[in-house]
Amino acid sequence: MIDLHMHTLFSDGELIPSELVRRAESKGLTGIGLTDHGDTSNMAFIIPRIVAVAEELNRVLDIQVIPGIEITHVPPALIADAVRKARALGAKLIIVHGETIVEPVAPGTNRAALEADIDILAHPGLISVEEVGLAMEKGICLEISARKGHSLTNGHVARLAEKIGAKMVIDTDAHSPNDLITADQARQVVLGAGLPQSFFDIMQTNAAGLLHK
Repeated sequence: MIDLHMHTLFSDGELIPSELVRRAESKGLTGIGLTDHGDTSNMAFIIPRIVAVAEELNRVLDIQVIPGIEITHVPPALIADAVRKARALGAKLIIVHGETIVEPVAPGTNRAALEADIDILAHPGLISVEEVGLAMEKGICLEISARKGHSLTNGHVARLAEKIGAKMVIDTDAHSPNDLITADQARQVVLGAGLPQSFFDIMQTNAAGLLHK
């Protein structure tokens, strides 16, 4: 299984990167994204460190680690600039914290993120038909989330993405060891989103494309 949305103690996660990677590996994961919460105040601190540890671990482990960032609660007008700065700092995977219904994310975040050079729009909440269409056109993946709260709108996201043809991935948004899941558990989340279990394999193919970009 590939899970591209995880947090370390560089933001609000509990583990250092090496321990998070090892615990993910022990769950049977073959690839993960280290995507701590960031804005322009901390990206220059986080990203180079995640890049460095990912390079070290990838030399000696079978599990593949991709260094990234989750741009979080950045005002919509500033998202495109934050994405450009993250890319310049070496982030290979850029996620934007979407308009989940369980946090006061600024309206317009989903659209601004989809108009920028991102890879995944995380937990996009009650995303609109037009925004899902934009994701489809740009090849941006919409996230089906295994995380409590964010998962409440999985069914809505899955229904529109399936209808319109937008790509999806399944992620845990892990902050602690207890958040990590196996592939079998991820399949249950896919079923719970109202999708056939075969979509798990499709989502994993989409994730692999980002992992090896």
